[in-house]
Amino acid sequence: MPEYDVIVVGGGNAALCAALSARENGASVVVLERAPQAEAGGNSAFTAGAIRTVYNGDEDILDLMPDLSPEERNSDFGAYTEEQFFDDMGKVTDYRTDPDLTELLITRSFSTLKWLQGKGMRYLPLFAKQAFKVDGRFKFWGGLTVEAYGGGPGLIEGLTEVCKREGIEIRYNARALSLIHDDDGVHGVNLRQDGKTAALSGGAVILACGGFEANAEMRTRYLGPGWELAPVRGTRFNTGDGIQMALAAGASPRGNWSGCHAVAWDRNAPEFGDLAVGDGFQKHSYPFGLIINADGKRFVDEGAEFRNYTYAKYGREILNQPRQFAYQVFDQKTVHLLRDEYRIREVTKAQSDTLEGLVAQMEGVNAEQFLAEVAEYNAAVQSDIPFNPTVKDGRRTNGLAVNKTNWANTLDEPPYLAFGVTCGITFTFGGVRIDTDANVIDTDGHGIPGLYAAGEMVGGLFYFNYPGGTGLISGSVFGRIAGANAAQT
Repeated sequence: MPEYDVIVVGGGNAALCAALSARENGASVVVLERAPQAEAGGNSAFTAGAIRTVYNGDEDILDLMPDLSPEERNSDFGAYTEEQFFDDMGKVTDYRTDPDLTELLITRSFSTLKWLQGKGMRYLPLFAKQAFKVDGRFKFWGGLTVEAYGGGPGLIEGLTEVCKREGIEIRYNARALSLIHDDDGVHGVNLRQDGKTAALSGGAVILACGGFEANAEMRTRYLGPGWELAPVRGTRFNTGDGIQMALAAGASPRGNWSGCHAVAWDRNAPEFGDLAVGDGFQKHSYPFGLIINADGKRFVDEGAEFRNYTYAKYGREILNQPRQFAYQVFDQKTVHLLRDEYRIREVTKAQSDTLEGLVAQMEGVNAEQFLAEVAEYNAAVQSDIPFNPTVKDGRRTNGLAVNKTNWANTLDEPPYLAFGVTCGITFTFGGVRIDTDANVIDTDGHGIPGLYAAGEMVGGLFYFNYPGGTGLISGSVFGRIAGANAAQT
């Protein structure tokens, strides 16, 4: 007899949702978390807790968040329909996303959050990051409205408490090394816990232990030269173990193996994520300023879209610049719009009353070209179009090699601020092939009995880019599916 009905490998959002689902369906469950308890939670613990979900209006948001104050309830939450979510997934992935997996992700997004709410999880509106006050009332934009109570750390803490309450064993410092498998499928894992190696048998195994973003060798092999230089936004434990053990058991690789989620990240951030800072090293208000490289030149359209639809690919653009860094530059017209992450103590920042004084503090930037670039940009701004940060306002430049197509303001109101950024990698897009039951598929196109996957390990959802907040809901939806089906194995 197996020691457990279901073994879950991983300790983040997808893994814990899978464990809860398996337990709900009658299975005995153990969770193997490679990290020590103080660093548990995978990448989920490092996120802001933003969750993209379908909702059809204020009533859905208020149903998900019944404890809001009267002032908070009096917000314009708008709506984010299934059709809008489908459009966003198609658009940002160049329509390569798997249609069947995407349909599950979208159509089960809200019901999955309600399922978790029923287990005691709490949610809040993303006031600080996805809303602006218009006529004294918060107005949400970009389709991303929900965050877990307490952000990423609160999400993991809440899920962990629910798991323990429901009798799910969580083992820390427990690293899965390989799958126990034969012609009849997967029957358990070999693991090392607290320095001792052992075999653990199970009726089914769910792999939900992340991508290979914390593995410099795999990043360079699959993403390309230079990626070994990118700091890791999240956990140091996502080194591709789950993917490699699945492939060794015959799993079919799938997805954008040369692609990843990568963002503007503080230039002097540490090699791996710091839970004390969390996602504070990110710098996501660039649509309201300029991004300048070491040569003193702009290189992307900062206002191409709401940041939700560009931030996950612009990290790669920064990595491709000379010396792998850039500066985000703002003046006083938009400083009030900067997100809280620009105000943390651990920030690479320059400030001056003159542009000449500012660039003198922007280490490694060509000062002469910077001043010429700003002058040319200022002259190209179409100032007759009103500035409106809550919509794509069409306030743009004309005639530049790289035009800014929305939110273009002249840079001329001191004091000026500049923030040094590099590329921070979040997670990789390549993974294993699954079917709509979250069963891992082998290279012959057959399901591997007893093996399931969820979270960052799932290939085929994201290509080139990513709609903000989709990672957590993907982990929850496919974790729930994997757990339910693994429990029936």
